[in-house]
Amino acid sequence: MQKLPDRIDSKYRFVLLASERAEQLIKGALPRIAGGPKKPTQAAMAEVLADVVEWDFGPAPEVENSEEKALAAGEGEEAESVLDEKTGAAEASS
Repeated sequence: MQKLPDRIDSKYRFVLLASERAEQLIKGALPRIAGGPKKPTQAAMAEVLADVVEWDFGPAPEVENSEEKALAAGEGEEAESVLDEKTGAAEASS
């Protein structure tokens, strides 16, 4: 296998990109390399290796603030303790 372009960090990502591009070619997209391979999978791999396929990692995942997590957990515990007090009081009066 040839050396991967610098933007592609692993063989796994190469396979993902090539498979997505091959699906596009199968559905009728025009090849970006003139005179390239005829089979869609081979054409897709050649395009990814030539670094003519545009792709992006997508938006970065949102990271929750640890204080927000603590507040959310604390609110849940308070609600449970109030509920326990109410049910405990009802059980004691029965």
